[in-house]
Amino acid sequence: MTFLLFLIFLAACVAAGSTGVLFAPGDWYRDLRKPDWTPPSWVFSVMWTSLYLVMSWAAARVAVTGESGLALALWALQIALNTLWTPVFFGLHRMRAGLLIIVLLWASVGATTVAFLQVDTLSGIMLIPYLIWVTVAACLNYAILKMNPDEAHL
Repeated sequence: MTFLLFLIFLAACVAAGSTGVLFAPGDWYRDLRKPDWTPPSWVFSVMWTSLYLVMSWAAARVAVTGESGLALALWALQIALNTLWTPVFFGLHRMRAGLLIIVLLWASVGATTVAFLQVDTLSGIMLIPYLIWVTVAACLNYAILKMNPDEAHL
């Protein structure tokens, strides 16, 4: 049963990750000024693949407990916000709206992590790298917005 749950959560992550294919960074992003600490492009696919696998496993572990309602509702919220950010930032080129979404994503990942820690300690710990990565992504979104004020829409 846990493996089936893992596959279901992984399917949600694959849906979220597919927005990166549908709304690839492209020339617009490549031509933006970015901070020196911007990770190389290949790091993003490695990180997201790894994080989606761990997030799915953590959610499957929590789902089999008897007290998972709030934790899984928060997980659903964060994956929805995760899915939304890419089309807004890369597809619509809306850096300000992207920043708002990623701040909400960060808060929801933080809340999910706390909720998971309360239900299953290991599952909560498994989400900490995700929270760190979203922190980096939010800082990058903010830095790019500040470095490219002429490109900042909405």
